[in-house]
Amino acid sequence: MSHILRQHRTAALVGAAIIAAAACLPFAINTSKAFAAPSDTGGILAASGSFASIVEADKPAVVTITTTMRTTDVSADQQSPMDEQFRQFFEDQGIPLPRQAPHNQPSQHAMALGSGFIISPDGVIVTNNHVIDNALDIKVTLDDGTELPAKLIGTDPKSDVAVLKIAAGKPLQTIAWGDSDKLKLGDQILAIGNPFGIGTTVTAGIVSARGRDLHSGPYDDFIQIDAPINHGNSGGPLVDREGKVVGINTAIYSPNGGSVGVGFAIPSDEAKAIVAKLEKNGSIDHGYLGVQIQPVTKDVADAVGLDRTGGALVAAVSADTPAAQAGLKPGDIVTSVGGEAVKTPKDLSRLVADLSPGTRESLAVWRDGKTIDLNVTVGANADSQKQAAATSPETQGQASGQPSLGIGLADLTPDVRQQLDLPRSVSGAVVASVKPDKSAAAAGIQSGDVIVSVNDRPVHNARDVKAAIAEAGKAGRKSVLLLVERDGHKTFVAVPFSAA
Repeated sequence: MSHILRQHRTAALVGAAIIAAAACLPFAINTSKAFAAPSDTGGILAASGSFASIVEADKPAVVTITTTMRTTDVSADQQSPMDEQFRQFFEDQGIPLPRQAPHNQPSQHAMALGSGFIISPDGVIVTNNHVIDNALDIKVTLDDGTELPAKLIGTDPKSDVAVLKIAAGKPLQTIAWGDSDKLKLGDQILAIGNPFGIGTTVTAGIVSARGRDLHSGPYDDFIQIDAPINHGNSGGPLVDREGKVVGINTAIYSPNGGSVGVGFAIPSDEAKAIVAKLEKNGSIDHGYLGVQIQPVTKDVADAVGLDRTGGALVAAVSADTPAAQAGLKPGDIVTSVGGEAVKTPKDLSRLVADLSPGTRESLAVWRDGKTIDLNVTVGANADSQKQAAATSPETQGQASGQPSLGIGLADLTPDVRQQLDLPRSVSGAVVASVKPDKSAAAAGIQSGDVIVSVNDRPVHNARDVKAAIAEAGKAGRKSVLLLVERDGHKTFVAVPFSAA
């Protein structure tokens, strides 16, 4: 659902599922401050159990951000891009999420609410992009109640980070960046913001998980927390035991519109670098490679002779892209970019996204049993493109070893091509049958799949496929790597051999 609550709605009516935690609230709601008694506790783990010293230091640097939007921009039956991506992620996991019913909106404008924090005395403020996206005007309310107009300095929708600037006429209290890389599961944290517009609120919890990927963009590396955050908390700081910002509170999972203890924050180490670029340039041009990638499982590594599972397997290379021009091929495994190791597909996505268009960089690639170096000139990433689209195909799977792959093969006759709606350019062999108790079935191979290559060697018919599989077995490979076309999409599937 959208992170905007319409002017005539109350918070209790929100049928939320995955929500970016900014909220639109009735104009009558005040944003009065919450009182926090000062205390010299010396740290978040003080014997008294009080968080007061940290709150006393950080609360003056936390602000409320109010934006005015056209109601056409915040239609109740329209998802924001960030919300829809989060919703899709959880629905893919089989978690049903309710959708809001559309409502008529007689008013021409609506008010949206979020949070932010001041990082420099001259009034530079960090928040989420979705807090200020499509805003007609932006106002910032300081902790002492002062309301000031804000200027948008820069925004990056892909990382959901935005930078604002206010002119207060005096130095403002700030909050310092911390080191999110030092966070461990179970570490205590505080979330500060303005939920539902009731006033600055502090909640406490722990780090529940690291590296959460919600499939919303190349920078997905969320910190999961159980500190309660709600509508209006978006853009507020997540602080550690030293009172430093280790994250930007961004989204929650909620089946009922309120906090259920599953919140997500952008790590500070990622956000800090993006904020610096936005302050300097106002926007970020992300790098673009032009490949589809998938994880390197043990079966994949065994099939290509790689002694480890790290890297990103190239499933497809788009034509006329930097990847194609650099010579990347399906079946390649990218193991580093510019000397930085690629352990997962997400690593490749982030490393490429961080590069500026036009940058020439080296890629270490595993191909034909050895590592080669390729030079790529990174392209510009248009909104419709993804620099490295990590895929989690249905056909990717693990399986126990079996005496054979357990598939029946047939040539691509004209009748078969017509039934499968395959163009003449596709060559290979069609999977006619799959034995349910064999490794191919466990790996996700289905009847109707077309095998177009085996261990990176193109095949033209069933005989080629059988010969290539037999050759891999004789060579002592533990798995065979099949490139499979299904419904117009190509995916690598590693099918293990057994020792029997």
